[in-house]
Parts: sequence; structure tokens; C-alpha cells
Amino acid sequence: MAKRVLIVVTNVGHYDDPNHKTGLWLTELTHGLEVFLAAGIECRLVSPAGGAVPIEPRSLKRPNVDRSALAWLESPDGQARLTDTARPDEVQAADFDGIYFTGGHAVMFDFRDSEGLQALTREIHEGGGAVGAVCHGYCGLLDVTLSNGSPLIAGRKMTGFSWSEEVLAGVARAVPYNAEAEARAHGALYEKALIPFVPKAVVDGRLVTGQNPASAHITAKRFAALL
Repeated sequence: MAKRVLIVVTNVGHYDDPNHKTGLWLTELTHGLEVFLAAGIECRLVSPAGGAVPIEPRSLKRPNVDRSALAWLESPDGQARLTDTARPDEVQAADFDGIYFTGGHAVMFDFRDSEGLQALTREIHEGGGAVGAVCHGYCGLLDVTLSNGSPLIAGRKMTGFSWSEEVLAGVARAVPYNAEAEARAHGALYEKALIPFVPKAVVDGRLVTGQNPASAHITAKRFAALL
């Protein structure tokens, strides 16, 4: 049977300031889907609230937009996927072999507090499945605890969008917390590339994480390899 993966996307379209737009960083979804579908992996999109998914405006501008993102935008089926995502309570962890969190600054506002996503992640991991996250997607892992009460990421090597990248991106004062510091506080063995914004992916057992948008393809490849 084909492997099945839940891909997690955001429902948030702006920072605390409603005029400061954000959303899903599109290539972090499209690169993942390309890799997974090419490997014969079935994918279903899920979001904290279900329904529509806003797209980060900056991810639609060059040089951030690329061939995979443009192909998605030109596909009626692709666009339809982002208007009707499932809620966590509409899916069963036992039906999936992995869960993969996409990013964009928006996820900092809704991934972390989703008890439904935390439960799915815990159950998939404890069932022997793979857990992956790219860029800000690791915010969805910060508060996931296992059945024994320990944090999922404690003692695990991982990466994600770094604080230095937040500063260089000009949004350090707009984000609700320092995700890198939070990961370390939860016991993660956080790593980052020596140079900001270059690709980096880290694999620790069945946990795969990528640092930034440039890491989307390599992170998806390493996640798919686990399956």
C-alpha cells in the first residue's frame, strides 16, 4: 500500500497588525508535494482550523517564487486544495505514516496552540511514523509531548528558521516569540547553518527538520526517504 502523509498548513493571514500580511510560504508546500507525489506518497492537507489557507505575499514574488510554485498557482486542483483543508479532528493518526509541517511566519500564530495537531503528531510518532518540519514549521513541534510527558524534541538534533534569520528578514519585532530559543528551552539540540538562508536539513531518527525556505526540497527528500 502507498504511504500516506499529513501536510500541515496555516490558517493565519496576518501578524498581530492586520495590515501586516503573512501566510503559508508556498514553496515549502510545493517542493514537499513534488517530492512526495513523485515517490508515490499520498498527501492530505490539514490545518489547525480547517478550510482556507492564506499565502504569504512575499513567497509569490521573485526570487522567492519558482517553477514549482508557479505550476501550483496555475493549477486549479492545486488552488482548490488550499480552500478546503481538513481539521485535525477530521483525520485519524492511524491512517498516516508521517506528518509534515510547512512554514511561513503565520504558523507561529496557530500551529503551537493546536492541541489537535499535537495529538496527531504524538500518535503518529509513537506509532512508528515520521515527523517533519521545514522553516517555521518546527513551531508546531515545540509543545508536543509524548505519552510519558517528555517533549518530543528534547534531546533531539533539529533545526528551523533561526533568530538571526528573523533579524535579517526584518520581522524580529513582529513575531510573537523567538522560536530558536524556545526549541532550546524545550531541550532540543538546535543546529543552524553557518551562513543564513542557505539550505540545511537535520535528521535524528524519525525526526526531519529543515532550516529555511531554501531547505524545502532537501528536507522533503530526506523525509520521504524515511518512509
